[in-house]
Amino acid sequence: MEVNGTVADAEKLRTQFLQLLRTRRNAQVPLTVEPANPVLHPLYQEVPPPTFSEAMESCPKADIENLKELLKEENLYLHTEAGDQGKLPLLIVSMKESNTEKRPAVVFLHSTHKCKEWLRPLLEAYASRGYVTIAVDSRYHGERATGLTTYKDALVSSWKNGDTMPFIFDTVWDLIKLADYLTQREDIDPNKIGITGESLGGMHAWLAAFADTRYAVAAPIIGVQGFRWAIENDKWEARVNSIKAVFEEAANDLGKNKIDKEVVEKVWDRIAPGLASQFDAPNTVAAIAPRPLLIANGAKDDRCPIAGLEIPEIRARKAYEETHCSDKFKLMAQPEVGHQMTPLMVKEAIEWFDRFLK
Repeated sequence: MEVNGTVADAEKLRTQFLQLLRTRRNAQVPLTVEPANPVLHPLYQEVPPPTFSEAMESCPKADIENLKELLKEENLYLHTEAGDQGKLPLLIVSMKESNTEKRPAVVFLHSTHKCKEWLRPLLEAYASRGYVTIAVDSRYHGERATGLTTYKDALVSSWKNGDTMPFIFDTVWDLIKLADYLTQREDIDPNKIGITGESLGGMHAWLAAFADTRYAVAAPIIGVQGFRWAIENDKWEARVNSIKAVFEEAANDLGKNKIDKEVVEKVWDRIAPGLASQFDAPNTVAAIAPRPLLIANGAKDDRCPIAGLEIPEIRARKAYEETHCSDKFKLMAQPEVGHQMTPLMVKEAIEWFDRFLK
């Protein structure tokens, strides 16, 4: 599907995407919020669990004495649909402010097998600079997981049954519902909500910004990629290996002794319909215009090959030029860096939000 890059085309594409999301939804429930307890032992679906991120710890903070004591933390559940996975866990960190001024907000999305608590260094750094910061557990992660294989099992189940979209799309639905909630909060400026994330979280941030224009500024990190390009150019292996179990299951079901491009295409069409066609980067990146968009990738990232972003970049630049805001689009490919969030990317992202949300 070719999208010409006009506002009308972007709106049509958004409508089609929302229609797709609704096809695999559980029963709708009123958007309700309930208090939750802090998570003392976060669940990571990797062994051993991660302990430290140099990139996140490097995030520039405001110079505030006793910062930890001045931070306010909220733990909540937002109900986005019926069923267990319709309960969205939120971790919200902000400064204890005496004034009632509405503040800009930024939503943060974690990478595969991690959880919202992993993002705490970023939440605290951004909060110190005047943002209300929100992290969520994506589907089948963190509080929405029961063990080390929850996410893997959900992907395989989606391939088998075709009733859920655990890879990216179901979490994007949650992020649309999250925008409903955040725009109603008394401490948040509804016109100044940003979104960012790392790896899987970068994919969530990219597609949520495409799907919901209430995300006013976006900075996906090592997430934006060309899924169709990867299939056509035999560059799909690194991405596939990050969630290999579902592709192995599919190959077996299709009577093949190894994963090939036909298997890859069939899996994407089943677990995330349209991800390698109309909702792929060439169309959805440009549809974020004219809102500010920073894409931060590594130049040697084999999961998000930079060559796969040539067409998305060309189309995005055209869309931003046509809306007279070329300065609001930036694609950064850090030299000699693979699939890794770096201190430079973290610094670029916070400067992007400071520039366009403050």
